Amino acid sequence: MSDEASSAGRLEQWVRSGATIVAPATALSALLFYFGYVSSRSQYEYFGIDVDTVGLDTQDYVMRSPQPLLVPMLVLTLAGIGVLALLAQTRRWVAAAGPGAAEETAVTARRAGHLRQLALGCVTAGLALLGVGLVLLLVYAQVREWAYYPLVTPLLTGTGAALIAYGSQVRELLRRRSAPTPADDPTLLLRRSSRALVIVVVVVSVFWTTATVAQWSGRGLAQQQALDLDRLPSVILDTKERLYLRSPGIDENALELSEGQTFRYRYRNLRLLIHANDRMFLVPNRWSASNSTLVVRMDDSVRVQFQFQNQRPG
Repeated sequence: MSDEASSAGRLEQWVRSGATIVAPATALSALLFYFGYVSSRSQYEYFGIDVDTVGLDTQDYVMRSPQPLLVPMLVLTLAGIGVLALLAQTRRWVAAAGPGAAEETAVTARRAGHLRQLALGCVTAGLALLGVGLVLLLVYAQVREWAYYPLVTPLLTGTGAALIAYGSQVRELLRRRSAPTPADDPTLLLRRSSRALVIVVVVVSVFWTTATVAQWSGRGLAQQQALDLDRLPSVILDTKERLYLRSPGIDENALELSEGQTFRYRYRNLRLLIHANDRMFLVPNRWSASNSTLVVRMDDSVRVQFQFQNQRPG
C-alpha cells in the first residue's frame, strides 16, 4: 500500500513538473504563432493575397516570427534591465531617506520629500498620458485613418500606466519605511488590486505595440520584395490554355504545335513569391499597381521551369 502511495506521489510530482514546463512553452508557441501570422498576413496582403488561402501551417508562422519580433524583444529586454536597475536604485534612495537606517535628520527628511515629489510627478504624468490614450480609444472612429494610431495609442497608455505603477511603488516603499503596513489593513487589498490592474494595462499595451510592429514589419518586408523582385526565383510557365494575364511586363508566346505536345502557351517574366500546399503564387518581375498575383496549382495542367540566375559562377 505504501509503495502504491509512493508511486502515485511520484507520478503527481512528475505531472506537476511537466505542467510547469509545458504551460510556458505552449504560451510562448502561441505568441510566436500569433505574431508570425500578423506579420505574414500584412506581407502577403500587399500582393493582394489573403494569407489564409496560402495554406501555411503553425510551424511556418512560428518560423516567421523572429523577424518581426527582433526589435521589440531587444527593446523589451533593455527596458526590463533598465526597470530592474531603477527599482534597485529606488530602494537604495528610500533606505537612505527613511528613519529606519539612521537618525531622522534634515538631510533624510529632504530626501524623503524629494522622493514624494518624484512619486507625485510620476503619478501625475502617468495619469495625463493614460488619459490621452483613453481619449484616443474613445475617438477611434474619427482618427482610425491616422497611420500612427495603432502605435501611439498603446505607447501612451502603457507608458502612462508604467509611470503610475512606479510612482505608486515609491509611495508604498516610503510608507513601509515609515510605518509598516499591518496585515489587516483594509486598504491593502485595494492597493494590490489597483497595482494588478495597472500591470494588466501595461501588458496589454506591450502586446498591442508588438502586434503593430509585427504588422509594419510584414508590410515593410513586402515592399522590400516588390522593390527588387529579381531576387525571387524566376519561373517559366507552360499552360494548355491561354491565361489572358493583364499584368504588364509578362511575356506570352504560343508554342508550336507538334505531335504529343499538349502545352500551347508559354509565359515568362514571372517570379515565385511563395509555394505552399501544392500551389505556386507567381508575380510579375516588375512591380506595378496594376499587377496581380497568379495562383497556379502544381498538377499536370501546367509545366514549370525555374531559371538559373544571370550570374556566372566565379
